[in-house]
Amino acid sequence: MSNKSAVIIGAGLTGLSTAFYLKKAGWKVTILERNSVAGGSIKTYREKGFIFESGPNTGVVSHPEVADLFAQLPEPFRFEPAKEEAERRLIWKKCRWHALPSGIKDGVNTPLFQWKDKFNILLEPFRKKGDNPDETLGEMVKRRMGSSFLDYAVDPFILGIYAGDPSKLVTRYALPKLYKLEQDYGSFIKGSIKKARIPKTEEEKKATRQMFSIEGGLDNLTQALYKAIGEDSFVFNCRDICIYPKNKGFHISYFKDGKNYELDETKVISTVGAHEISSLFPFLNGKEKEAIGDLVYAKVVQAAVGFNNWRGIPLKAFGGLVPHKENRKILGVLFLSAFLKNRAPEGGAILSVFLGGVRNPEIVELDDETLKKIVMDELKCMMLISDQEPDLIRIFRHKHAIPQYGESTGIRLATIEKIESQFPGLILGGNLRDGIGMADRIRQGTQIANKLIGEVMSDGL
Repeated sequence: MSNKSAVIIGAGLTGLSTAFYLKKAGWKVTILERNSVAGGSIKTYREKGFIFESGPNTGVVSHPEVADLFAQLPEPFRFEPAKEEAERRLIWKKCRWHALPSGIKDGVNTPLFQWKDKFNILLEPFRKKGDNPDETLGEMVKRRMGSSFLDYAVDPFILGIYAGDPSKLVTRYALPKLYKLEQDYGSFIKGSIKKARIPKTEEEKKATRQMFSIEGGLDNLTQALYKAIGEDSFVFNCRDICIYPKNKGFHISYFKDGKNYELDETKVISTVGAHEISSLFPFLNGKEKEAIGDLVYAKVVQAAVGFNNWRGIPLKAFGGLVPHKENRKILGVLFLSAFLKNRAPEGGAILSVFLGGVRNPEIVELDDETLKKIVMDELKCMMLISDQEPDLIRIFRHKHAIPQYGESTGIRLATIEKIESQFPGLILGGNLRDGIGMADRIRQGTQIANKLIGEVMSDGL
């Protein structure tokens, strides 16, 4: 076993990012993947002149590591920044869409918030900061800004990111930057103003906060990484992967095409979901398995709906989000062709509609025809297309779509730290920690690779 070799479990964005940098540093990498292609939850479809995703639709350049990785990927890979329409968000209230305020004047005039909460927002810089490190996002926002701001700004925002419930998500884990604003500056507003005045380093400037996709679809990112890593590093269609400690390393076994394969390695990186940890590492004790396996995942249905000739409301926004309080059957809809190029035929539109989430998980069990009817009934009402049928509609179910960083997060993170300390060479990555977005996955993969490379260099090997 070489000191510059590793086995990675999972060929999603975390695993691919880790492998990319390890290979670049001259490491031997073996990636075991249960599916037949690389990419994990990222999958792009091209049908009838439409381009659409079944997993993530967009990312944000929220960490420098994203810009660094993209700069190293060769043509034909091309970063696609979202058009300016993506800056505008719509919120559904009382049977119509309203623009989410983008400034003080809009905030005063918007019908989304109650007048008392508009004054609450003005008083936010003067409120005392909280002292409960495990305060939920719902509690924090209601305390600082009022209930209507929670209901019609934060709740739909959380539905759009987590398909979650603000009353269940712990702020310091789910939105750590927001938590730090209050802790470091005593206020969201004061903190945002003061942080904006701090000069940024050249490295920090790379995190532009720009929304993006990839020209031609997000799978062009994962395919670019696959090609850069090299197909000989991948083993696809793996079944029953099982890992045990052995001497000062690990013994890995798996099945492929009905045959059993075994290998030994000193470094193993897991990037799978929390629900797979128990079977992947059967040597962990019951409490450890429970602490990690307790992570709740939102169940989500995603529908791609395409129209060759769009006759509904003007699509001049990123999309629309639907607060839970409005009691609609969808969480929101993205207007993909409004802010990304060549996603629909000229004059047409491709929408991505989301249903389910932690408050309505049973919807993933409905059959396709029932789901299509729900989607079209909602779109006909909300997008004013009562006389129009789609030219394309596809249904995708995700039973482990988005992890919810709730009250069990602290115990889970402490357990992961304990396991990694007890078994040197083992790293438990993936979305069970460190964030759920594509940028978070790229950053984590980069950090894992840098950690391993640094350890080998410090050993003088």
